[in-house]
Amino acid sequence: MSAVLAWGKANEGALGIGGSERMNVTCPLQVPSLEGTEVRHINCGERHTLVCLKDGSVLSCGANDYNQCGRDINLHSLGHVERGLKSQKVIQVCTGASHSVVLTQAHEVMTWGKNEKGQLGRGDVSEQASGEPKLVKTLAIGCHSVIQVTCGSDHTLVLTNAGLVGVWGSNSYGQLGMGRSVSHINLPEFITCLKGIPLAQVAAGSNHSFVLSKSGAIYGWGRNTFGQLGVNDNKDYDMPRQCRPMRTQRIKYICCGENHTACLTLDGRVFTFGAGSYGQLGHNSFNNEVLPKQVLELSGSEVSQIACGRGHTLAYVPKTGTLYAFGLGGSGQLGLMQTKNCNSPFAVESMFSPGSRPDASPSSMQVDSSGPDLRVRSIYAGGDHSFLVTQDAETCESEDHRVDDPSKQILTLSLGRLEMLRHLQADEPPPSEVSDEIIKLFSSAACLNGSFLLPGEEHFGSSSKKHSVNMSEVRKFFQELAKIPNVMIIQHITTSIEQNLLPLLPSTPADVEALRLYLMLPECHLFDEPKLYSSIICPLADSLLTLNKVAQNVFDTWWSSNQPSFFNRLVTIYKSCIEYLLQLPNTTNPYEVQKRQKGLYISMEMLQKLNKVNEEHNQVIAHNKFYVPDLKERVNISEDYISWVQQTQQRRQVGGVTVQGLHFCNYPFLFDGAAKSVLLQTDAALQMQHAIEQAHRLNFVSLVSGMSLPQQFDPINPCLILIVGREHLVKDTLTQLQGKNPNDFKKPLKVVFQGEEAVDEGGVRKEFFMLLLREVMDPKYGMFITHSSNFQWFNSSTFEESNMFHMIGTLCGLAIYNFTIIDLHFPLALFKKLLKKQVMLDDLMELMPDVGRHFHTLSSSKLCSTRSSLLFVIALISAMMLFADDSSLILFLGLQLQARIHLW
Repeated sequence: MSAVLAWGKANEGALGIGGSERMNVTCPLQVPSLEGTEVRHINCGERHTLVCLKDGSVLSCGANDYNQCGRDINLHSLGHVERGLKSQKVIQVCTGASHSVVLTQAHEVMTWGKNEKGQLGRGDVSEQASGEPKLVKTLAIGCHSVIQVTCGSDHTLVLTNAGLVGVWGSNSYGQLGMGRSVSHINLPEFITCLKGIPLAQVAAGSNHSFVLSKSGAIYGWGRNTFGQLGVNDNKDYDMPRQCRPMRTQRIKYICCGENHTACLTLDGRVFTFGAGSYGQLGHNSFNNEVLPKQVLELSGSEVSQIACGRGHTLAYVPKTGTLYAFGLGGSGQLGLMQTKNCNSPFAVESMFSPGSRPDASPSSMQVDSSGPDLRVRSIYAGGDHSFLVTQDAETCESEDHRVDDPSKQILTLSLGRLEMLRHLQADEPPPSEVSDEIIKLFSSAACLNGSFLLPGEEHFGSSSKKHSVNMSEVRKFFQELAKIPNVMIIQHITTSIEQNLLPLLPSTPADVEALRLYLMLPECHLFDEPKLYSSIICPLADSLLTLNKVAQNVFDTWWSSNQPSFFNRLVTIYKSCIEYLLQLPNTTNPYEVQKRQKGLYISMEMLQKLNKVNEEHNQVIAHNKFYVPDLKERVNISEDYISWVQQTQQRRQVGGVTVQGLHFCNYPFLFDGAAKSVLLQTDAALQMQHAIEQAHRLNFVSLVSGMSLPQQFDPINPCLILIVGREHLVKDTLTQLQGKNPNDFKKPLKVVFQGEEAVDEGGVRKEFFMLLLREVMDPKYGMFITHSSNFQWFNSSTFEESNMFHMIGTLCGLAIYNFTIIDLHFPLALFKKLLKKQVMLDDLMELMPDVGRHFHTLSSSKLCSTRSSLLFVIALISAMMLFADDSSLILFLGLQLQARIHLW
């Protein structure tokens, strides 16, 4: 058993209750022609109504001055629209002020009625042709499968299953969102600036429009005279503008009146904004609101459905079975048995009181005193009238606007979609509908961005700090996809990504939700094939690297917040591209050479960005994960370095203008230890050669200029000569180094032991450094302490001055500069401090295992004996002596000590 109730303005037949003598119906009245009929959907225009039945047929009633009812007789009662729709099965109906739109089961759109402003989307059509339902061919020819339609007074919006928003009709207030000032558009066009956002709903008021994303972001455009866009002003907008205050409210549904808007949240709260002159906002006032404001009278009640008429609003609370109404009531559209306006929600009590039995549940109702209990299934409002569909309380499944209808949602990837693909053989042609779906999914940024969202309410409020993607599910999906044997399916995916998706990605995305695909796509198994570097792998990186700065910064946070395995996969992908390109045989084909160089450049630029993120976020993965071991074997690093130095000098000479050329030395993080050793040797050889040439040049100048002078010419030695005695090795060395000019250290080093005739060809130098550093590093000398870990650290109690430590550093630099390997027992902490990186507790444990272990145990223990506290204090003093200049570590340890003392 089902029944449909209607109330409101009735003089033009929009209620479908028959008879023309009624002007207004002030309380819900049953529509007799729909008794026992299974209604799928109802939509109310300003003066006419369309009803879609479960069997796919369409009924209409009301005003017909532009043939918007699609039929000619008995318009005060509902009748079938047969002309043009007889062979169609309709699943959704929609009405404007004087035009009608239906969506068929084939996801095609048909329109009829007024077309003065192109609202039919069929181009220029005659008045006679406009009165008959006809296909919007532009959408059908483009193979656009429409899943939602909505109408303003004179404009129409559609949402396709690929996430595109199509618009046509009047643009007098910018309600089409095209960003250009045309009066109207009579053929469908798509709003390009919304591409990539995974949309859940489209909605329209008289002259304004809205879209809602899957994660609760809402964008509005069009007329804003009364603040109906909720953006804190009264200016009209001809392009989508985000209503930022609602981003964190978890919006699930939007509906619009003539000049006001209502939003329903996931937890059943209602927000309204815009025109309030009739009380349609429900804020107990008649004021307009330019920012969304919660309807406080409904707080505490969990609303599941909302609907907006021209100047009134309905809200249904399923727990109590109560329908609330507020706003314009002059035609009885509130159903409160009076025609006054109400500025706060009132329960439509007349629905439940007549014939109500004492034992009836609070969520049930009766149409008459003898009928069965009925429960509200769905509510509708439009113009100045309202409708309510009821069903037998025992079988009724009340609609909930907070629950997505799968048939009205864009396509998304899921493990369930793979089931139909697993059974296809490798060479078996897949069904056309399966191929079409796969092509759309991997061609649409919106479909990808709407896939694998976190469950429940977790994905709401996406931001630069929260991508809302379940990356574990992404990885699982693509791992399963890799097992699909069908060749044509993989070809469809590859071609779709290469030709339809990547070339169309914008450099300025509309929203952070449009960036999710950059996280997901690298998990695809196609990115494991470096041979696809030019078609898929590098184009994705190129698109990411050309994003605007705001979008680039988003990835810095997203990547660092993901599990390291996802970040590591990205690094591995682009390292593999470099290794693949380097091992390719040489070619003379200019196109191939250019393609490879571009692939190398993009791969290294991508890795450079990843390395920057890695370093700025305390190493998401180890720095050696960026090493390309084959680089030393495949690239002449010495030549690359020399060319890079020359380019750098040239750039300085031309005032910073970039000089063309691909140099691996611009990406030092790719070099492993062996490659860096080659770099150091090459750089040292260059600097030595330059120092020798400089000495010879100065000698020549001095010789020429001094030929006329009586004093003897004293030439500059092109080498750094150290003459030392074995008995006073440290003293002799430090004394001579202190008297040298810093430029002398760039000369080749020659060591002479006093009283010995050996010529230094490298062996004397090696012996010198070995003996010198062995003596200096000996704890007996007092400058360094050797710990139980066999690592050495600086002695804070030494009597030596700081310049002595500086000279030790100079000696180490000289050894490396002169190609001499030295054995130093310093922990990683020293090198961190040299690079000005934060020293952690793990570094202390490496140097002083026992002390570090005490810290770790005591800081995590809740026990606090006198002995343990004393051990903690001793350990802290030891750490402070070692890392006294590292404020962050000392602060951490100091706080631990303060807590210990408090407990003690």
